[in-house]
Amino acid sequence: MALRYLTIDFNSFFASVEQQERPELRGKPVGIVPVLAETTGCVAVSIEAKQLGLTRNARVADARRLCPGIVIVEARPETYINYHRRLKDVIASLVPDIEVQSIDEVTAHLHEMLSRAEAETLAKQIKARIVREVGPLLRSSIGIAPTWLLAKAASDMQKPDGLVILDDEDIPAKLLHLKPGDIAGIGPNIQRRLGEHGITTMAQLYAATMAEFRGIWQSVRGEQMWRLLHGEDLPYFEQKTGRSIGHGHVLPPAKRNHPDALAVLHRLLQKAAMRLRHSKLCAGALSAAVEYTDKSHWSDEMRLTETQDTLRLTHTLNELWRRRPEKFSRRTPLRIGVHLTGLIDLKMHTPDLFEEQTEKARGKLFEAVDHLNKVLGKNTVYLGGAHGATEDAPMRIAFTRIPEPEIEEIDRSYEGRLKKLKKPAAPEPEAW
Repeated sequence: MALRYLTIDFNSFFASVEQQERPELRGKPVGIVPVLAETTGCVAVSIEAKQLGLTRNARVADARRLCPGIVIVEARPETYINYHRRLKDVIASLVPDIEVQSIDEVTAHLHEMLSRAEAETLAKQIKARIVREVGPLLRSSIGIAPTWLLAKAASDMQKPDGLVILDDEDIPAKLLHLKPGDIAGIGPNIQRRLGEHGITTMAQLYAATMAEFRGIWQSVRGEQMWRLLHGEDLPYFEQKTGRSIGHGHVLPPAKRNHPDALAVLHRLLQKAAMRLRHSKLCAGALSAAVEYTDKSHWSDEMRLTETQDTLRLTHTLNELWRRRPEKFSRRTPLRIGVHLTGLIDLKMHTPDLFEEQTEKARGKLFEAVDHLNKVLGKNTVYLGGAHGATEDAPMRIAFTRIPEPEIEEIDRSYEGRLKKLKKPAAPEPEAW
């Protein structure tokens, strides 16, 4: 089998970026949090913290108990995105055909037929160039294998700073110590189905037939997984993305009331609508949801003629909010979210005959609004529904969705284009 894929996984990425940026953090356990509060959880922890037994999602109070001396750092999403882009560029300079899997993981398709020695040399070149051009704290684990699925599994086998190559003579022997759940695409539901078929070990998984895989997955995905696991090259697949655009937010204690919750929902909606236009999509439905402190939950959806118009979406959100059952008005909102669904490509959108002129005018209006917000910063121009909530729901970063600061914060490419108005020179004193 040819070595066709290389996956590079950056170890403790957010924390490593902070350590690269801040030398005083190097060698220390570090926890990255969305907000500086003892009750929040760590979205990432450093290699040193992991070595002390700390895991991601641990509450700050628990992290301090498990790791005395841990440094808690508030997340800086834009910094992590900038490093992600720099790392991606370095990898692409050596292996141009790359697929970004998440903010801390990239898979490259190796079109050349590399020997084991050549693959190892390539991996070491990537690591060396990252050290030289990005920084020595950005350590990574690299896996190289005949399929992207096996390359991903290999990248997880040796951390931190590992390099694992799985060639034909290594498969399946070097996989047998893994658990089925260590393989990408085998989540809790599939593990349960595997268990129902008596498959609980990697040896049993590898010995199962293609027909058994297809039956367990109940779709062609099972056949694809079997083929990838047995070294057959298939294009990268994942769950369909782009089916919705949305945002969620946990309300701070001071805003756990209905007027503030609605204002923050409008803030989330306006962020989502800007992303919708940037992606050249239209939405055919809007849903809103609220989780309350008593664990109860409200959600509703309204379909509409596909649109990008923030004003139309605003009216829809207000209507959803208005028709909430009365019982929820006496409860305390805790977590809120909005989602735009039924997405279609803008090119597929046919304007309503009687609304075409209004739609064109609104399109130009929101194009101007988006431009101002990109140049001058978020919320330079916003609809009144979000008044009082413009500083809520800042840009957050998830491993599987990489936000674009140019959309959610400010587009740095415009720096320097706006010239400060020169103050008029002071008049020359009159001669006597």
